[in-house]
Amino acid sequence: MTLVWASVAAFALALLSAVAGFGGGVLLLPVFTGLFGLRVAVPVLTIAQLASNGGRVWFNRRDLDWRLIGRFAAGAVPLAVVGALLLAHAPLSPLKRLLGAFLIAIVVWRRRNPHPPPPSDAAFVAVGAASGFGSALLGSVGPLTAPFFLAKGLRRAVFIGTEAACALTLHSAKIAAYGAGELLTRRVLLLGAALVPATLAGAWAGKRIVGRISDRVFVRLVEAGLVVAGLLFLAGF
Repeated sequence: MTLVWASVAAFALALLSAVAGFGGGVLLLPVFTGLFGLRVAVPVLTIAQLASNGGRVWFNRRDLDWRLIGRFAAGAVPLAVVGALLLAHAPLSPLKRLLGAFLIAIVVWRRRNPHPPPPSDAAFVAVGAASGFGSALLGSVGPLTAPFFLAKGLRRAVFIGTEAACALTLHSAKIAAYGAGELLTRRVLLLGAALVPATLAGAWAGKRIVGRISDRVFVRLVEAGLVVAGLLFLAGF
């Protein structure tokens, strides 16, 4: 039954990620932590995210911004490795609360500045570095990157596919580092593999939905996801 509940959650939140571009990992982390414990939940979540992001990349493969993906990966990969190796010993609660406050502040700032200047391409190296490090420790920080992709002008399929491809680079680096840190146990690998079908199905279902919503609704969905994620982090989930 534990695996059934985990699969249902993985499908629902992969669908959410496919519609809003992020959010599934943030919401899955407390679910998986309750089911498996934090040290198992983070690597299991990473395997599920590999499938979810891989599916979103494939379903949106004609809309990827490869320029931003390359710059993001340059910062994300090395910092994801460092963060993954620190996972076994890092104090996670203070970092979660800081991230939660940041996400809510970003939404408030966007409401007060609805047309911010777009960040430069080079800025995405720093965005990738912060995302890679935080994701390796917390399982997912997709909401951290979302405001930067929005400010760059990415919407719907371009946003979802490009964000997923960026996430795929850092999750791949995390998996390698978790293996080096002996966190990829047999149980973790079996649980992660068992959740792959549900995450792929959720990504496919979300792709069917996202093409039917407007840019304005899409942005509102992303901002709502940022607030929910921020409140969850502040609450310590």
